[in-house]
Formats: sequence, structure tokens, C-alpha cells
Amino acid sequence: MLSLGSAGGKTAKPSFVSYVSPEEIKKENINDELKPFLLPGELVICEANTVVKYSREDSLQRGFYGKLVCTNFKISFLSAEQLMDEVEQSYRNKLMGENDISLHCVDQIFGVYDDKKKPLLPGAVKNKIPEKLLLYCKDFRVFHFGLRYTKEEDAKRLIRAIVHYCLNPTSLKCLFAFSYVGAAGGLKVGPLGIEEEPPTIMFETKNDWKTELDRTGGLLTYRIISSNENYKISTRLPQFFAVPSSVADDDIKKYKGKGIALWCWSHSSGCALLKMAASPETADDSTSQMDKAWIDRQLQVLGETHHLNHTFRTEILSATLPTLQEIQAFYSRFKQLFLPDNAAEFWESDIKWLSVLENASWLEAIRQCLKKALDIVECLEHHNASVVLVEENCSDLCCLISSLVQVIIDPYFRTISGFQSLIQKEWVMGCHCFLDRCNLLRNNDKEAPVFLLFLECVWQLLQQYPPAFEFTETYMTILSDSMYIPIFSTFLFNSPWQRDNNQMLDEDRRMRSRSLKLPSVWEWSVQFENSVQALFYNPLYIGKPKTDKPQRQMSLPSSPSYHSRPSPKKGFFREETDHLIKTFLGKKISRWTLTAEDHSVNSRLFYDNWRSKPIDHHGLLLPVPDGPALKIWGQRYLRWIPEVQIPGGGLTTTLNKASEVMDEIKTLQTKVSQRILKRQPSSPNTDVFTPFHQSSRLSSTFPFGTLRRLSIKPRIPVSTNLSMSFGSMENLPDDEEDLGLL
Repeated sequence: MLSLGSAGGKTAKPSFVSYVSPEEIKKENINDELKPFLLPGELVICEANTVVKYSREDSLQRGFYGKLVCTNFKISFLSAEQLMDEVEQSYRNKLMGENDISLHCVDQIFGVYDDKKKPLLPGAVKNKIPEKLLLYCKDFRVFHFGLRYTKEEDAKRLIRAIVHYCLNPTSLKCLFAFSYVGAAGGLKVGPLGIEEEPPTIMFETKNDWKTELDRTGGLLTYRIISSNENYKISTRLPQFFAVPSSVADDDIKKYKGKGIALWCWSHSSGCALLKMAASPETADDSTSQMDKAWIDRQLQVLGETHHLNHTFRTEILSATLPTLQEIQAFYSRFKQLFLPDNAAEFWESDIKWLSVLENASWLEAIRQCLKKALDIVECLEHHNASVVLVEENCSDLCCLISSLVQVIIDPYFRTISGFQSLIQKEWVMGCHCFLDRCNLLRNNDKEAPVFLLFLECVWQLLQQYPPAFEFTETYMTILSDSMYIPIFSTFLFNSPWQRDNNQMLDEDRRMRSRSLKLPSVWEWSVQFENSVQALFYNPLYIGKPKTDKPQRQMSLPSSPSYHSRPSPKKGFFREETDHLIKTFLGKKISRWTLTAEDHSVNSRLFYDNWRSKPIDHHGLLLPVPDGPALKIWGQRYLRWIPEVQIPGGGLTTTLNKASEVMDEIKTLQTKVSQRILKRQPSSPNTDVFTPFHQSSRLSSTFPFGTLRRLSIKPRIPVSTNLSMSFGSMENLPDDEEDLGLL
């Protein structure tokens, strides 16, 4: 490891300068022989030797010599020194190494000139080369590369390539996924997990939809539409979907799916959750009038259909939830809390951390989504009312709220296979614009982390009810990271039509003639070995008993009472609804729906009644949306900051102990079975859950953080900490060991 002088940025300069000896420069020859691991179709664009990767654990005062490589897929740092210094990692990705950065994972690029940080934009690097290159990633890693000893031409070429491939707008056909699958000639993947799990339902066939309708009991009142096969009707609909039986095929063809109530999920009582696309009024022409009349008629039919057995309610999401622009703004402010350049900046920001967190409003957005889902669950569970979610394009907030409601009510969607099937049904087949929302083509005006907001809401539920979920937060963190690996079809397109008819296959006849299929993110063996996939499974999960228990029933009166208005909107939400709500939906459909005035104010009673009963982890799970109950997803946002690591602590310790107990129970069960059957002892049972205690050095950031050195910075400022412990400065101990720092 190389000792350095100033690392740039805000780090205080040392009182000495450490010059590099000729012997250390010769290490360039060692690194020159290192070759990057390349995936099929991956090509090296440029590289530079004698690059220094600063070590965050050493306050950016030490680093490793190495080679920095830019390919058409990633930025990779190679170092013979670091390979010898590394400790064993528990988390390894087959596609990405610890020092690899996907080009689409790079969020911002800065250069350091004379200790001043300046953003690097396309065309900005012309003459002077920065002393240091800073890369801020979407998975919250921060890389510091020193270029002081790099050849000027190599450094200039490397920076231009990185800036160009990470920040410049691109096209769909230029994404690495097509080079990858084209060179591989199709992928052959192994098992999807460490155990024989139920397969993920992809909802790509009519039978997939029939299976889900049959599971939820919706086959009697809903039917599957196949008239959009090969996308004959609309490219913004999947090939197969379910609608109320009263909807005619001719109407779907005529209006191309606009104003159609699409089925999401059926409750055991017979009511259902649906969603509908209703574009706002832009022009008062004949076409617009026809569309409004069609939607008006569909809502009337739904109201009459549900009048006999269930009430019917529409939920216009744009009236009570933030817009896409607001969600993006909240997240942009929020993520700055977790991207400190160095330890000094981290501790400086600690003073105003809570105020910045509150002003970011990201937790408020999570709270509002949980509250909205809770209101809809109350309609379905308590009032037996069918709910139609209405949104302009039916592919953003509709996906979020409908998925969240199903996770809260249906325990199947809290298993790994069920959760993955839910994302396929509501997000992939629901035509969520992953390509635009993840900004894979760098079209910034369309970026919005809607799917991440959904994962945040599910994570809050996971923290509140850990035994109810089969998967862990590690599974969710890895899933969020996979959004920025441009290989998986799950997060690569705006719709199933775009996936099946992407431009590259249309333009390249040679590619069109070959049978190529991009892998799904659910093919976890593409990324991980079984030992890593074991980390997906929650040892605290309470498996469903063999005798199925009925869903939890509410003891509250089934007939709703409506007397007063709901609480006023707070914070960032708009005080007025859009033109569509005021002039069209707000007036015309009020005859068949429960209006805002009709909505019960007894939500607290509904919630308190549920809380008064023992929690059934295989039944209804109501989230706690109050501010104190919401937490920061620490593993995702804090895992790369050494100062917040808790050696031997955190949730990892709990899961480790739980897995040890599970192993002991399985061993005892085996011995009991052998004694009952009067069999001789056989070889030890190897089918045990041991993902955690395979490593002897655990920390709160496990399995992501590599525990090398421990920060001795106390959580409380030194003066405060010592005065609390010893009463006065006169009683301070002389030895550091007495302070507990060693």
C-alpha cells in the first residue's frame, strides 16, 4: 500500500509530503500484466496505468497502485497490491467485482483541481488533467482515483471515455445487453435458487393469468383478454390481461385499452382491486369527447355491476400522491446525505443530518404511499368495496400502490417467488417505463425512482414484521442494485412490446434470424453462486403451516359509516386537483362511486381493532405509517461508509444467531427421526441454513462491507462522550486503553 500526501477534496493536508520512490513506480509493471475479466461481448475501450485508488478506510491518505480500465460495460480497477491485501468477501457477483462500476451505475463525475472539486461534463476535459477523479455511483459507492502519476495522454483519453460513456445520451440498441446476449448466443442458466422454489410466474401466457385468477378466486367475474396477442391492439398493454366480464372485446379494440378497468387482484369476499388509464383532457375535440364518454360509460357499468354485492370506489392517485417530478426531487436531495467524500465531511454533516433528512421529504413520500395503501386496504377488507386506481398512464403510481396493497393483504406475495411474480404482473406487464425511470438512456427529464419508492415501502413492512417475509433486506438491496446492470430484460424496457420488438433486432437482420433472449433478473444464478443466494432467505420467516388458515377477518361492522371529511393534505401535495378530476371524473362518476365525503374517518378504529388481536403473519399486515416508525434503509444507503459500521453488531448478529438456532433444530429433528425409526446414525445433515456464520468477521454492513480496519471515531463528540463518562475533565484517564478506544 502506498502512503500519500493530500488526497484532495476537503481532507486536511498532513504536515509532511511522502514522495514515491523509484521502487514503487516499478510496481506499474506488475499491474500492467493484469487483465480485466470480460463478459461475452465486452470490449476494452481504453486504460491507464499508475492510477491510485484511495482507501476510504485510511481517510484517503493511503491507496493502491493499479490500472484503471474502461470497457463498453464497466469501469474496472485492477491492482496486484490490493489483491494481496484483501480479506475474504462473503458477497461476490459473477458479473461485477468489488472494484467494478457499471457505466449505468455512475451518477456524477467530478475532477479535483488544486483541491477544488469541479463537475466533469462531456467535452469539459481539454487541456488540464485533474489531479483526482471522483465517481459517485447510484448504489452509493464513492471512488477516488489519483491521476498524479499517470501519463497525461493516457489520463486524458481515459477521462474522456468515462465521461462520454457514462453521461452522454445513447440509444436502446447501444446498450451492452445486446452485445452481451449476442456474443453469448443465448444463455444457459442453472437453478434459480438453493432450494426447489415454486417458479416465478412471468405472466407472459394466458395460462399464467388463469392460474392467478384461479388462486385469488376471480375467475367467476373476470375474464382473460387475448385479443392483444402480438400487440395487435396497443403497444402499451401486455399480450394477455384480465378485465371485468362486462367489458366487450370490440370496445377494447376501439379505444385501444384506454379507460379499461384492468384486473389486479381479487379479495376472498368478492371485491377486487383494479386500475385504469385516464389521460387528462388536452383538447376539446371530437376524439377527446368520445374518450370521455367511453370512460364515463365504463365507470357506470362497473358501478352497476358492483351495486348488488359490493360498493365501488375510484381512487385518483394524482390528487393525493406526489408527481414524478416531485419524487425525483425528493430522492435527489435525500441521496446527498449518503455520499460524503471523506470521514471529515461525514462528521461535519452529522450535525445537521436530521434537518437535511426532513427537508428532503423522501420519508414523507414513503409515509404517504403507505397511508394511501392503508386506506385502500380498509376499503377492501372492512367495507368490501372494490377499488379502481386511476392514473394518467396507469404505469407508475398505479403499479406502486396496487403492488403495495397486495403485499399487505396477500401472504403469497411475501414469499420470494410470490414477490417476483408480483413485480412481473404489476410492473413488467403493467408497462412501467423502467428504461426511462432508471434513466438508462440518460434522458434526465423522465427519470423518477418509482420502483425504488415501492421497494422502500416494502422494506418498511419488512422491518415492522420480519417473520412475515421469506426474503431479507439483502435480497431487496441486491434487487435494487440489479436495476443498474444493463443485462436483464426486467429493468431494460418501457413495455413488453418494446422488449419483444426492440429496435436492434429490427435493424440488424443477422441478429433477427438468431434466437436470442435476454435473461430475467430472477435468474439469480447469472449473478450469484448458491452460497450468496442463501442470503436471500430470512431465518426469522415463519413458514405457512400445513393446515391452511383462513384470512384474518375484521370484527368491525361491515357497513361503512360516512359523516365527515378526511384530514386535509399536508406538505408538498397539491391543493387543487387537475382539470380532468374537476371537470370530468369529479362530476360524472360521483353517481356510482363513494366520494371523498363518503370515505370513513374511522381508519384509526379499523387499525386499532386489528392491532388488538394477535398478529397473524400469514394474514393481513397493516403498516405503521407514523413518522417515528419509519426508518432509513441502512444496508442500502450506509453500507459503504466505514464510520457507521458496527463490528459484530446490527441486524446481522440477530440473523446469525437465528440461523445457528435453525441449524441446531434441524440437527435435533434429524436425530429424533432416526431414533423413532430406529435407524443407525447417518452422516451429518448438510442441508442447513448457514449463510452468516461462514464468516468470522461480521459487521452491520454484512455482506457488502469488507471489514479491514475499524474507525476509532466515537459516535458522540469526544468532549461530550468523556464528560458523560467521567463527570469532569479532571477525572479523564491518561491511557487510551482506559477510554475503551483500543
